[in-house]
Amino acid sequence: MLKYNKNNKQNARSLRKNMTDAERVVWSRIRRKQLLGVQFYRQKSIADFIVDFYAPSIKLVIEIDGSQHYEQEHLLRDKQRDSALTKLGLRVFRYDNRQVLTQTDDVIESIFQVVSSNFENTE
Repeated sequence: MLKYNKNNKQNARSLRKNMTDAERVVWSRIRRKQLLGVQFYRQKSIADFIVDFYAPSIKLVIEIDGSQHYEQEHLLRDKQRDSALTKLGLRVFRYDNRQVLTQTDDVIESIFQVVSSNFENTE
């Protein structure tokens, strides 16, 4: 079981209430077990982080990044964050807001491929 940081609870709630447009688009396509019956959670606290979307059954994290994530400081922080999450046994996939909003079907297809590859590896 992954470590839960109760100090992130209020911030996670706030992030759920104030999702970006790109996060809303992805959430509308992955919620309610729409992808191969896999349950996703949004703005989930894991260790010291809050991840955008998390599917515990397949240990998958999906991050939707705004333009600030391409600044040097954020790139380094994201790399460290991804490394920490990977050490917890999670796979992290990142998409940027523009990609989600302009190529929605491609992004969802990419997520679908990641989810379905998990089932192929377990058979």
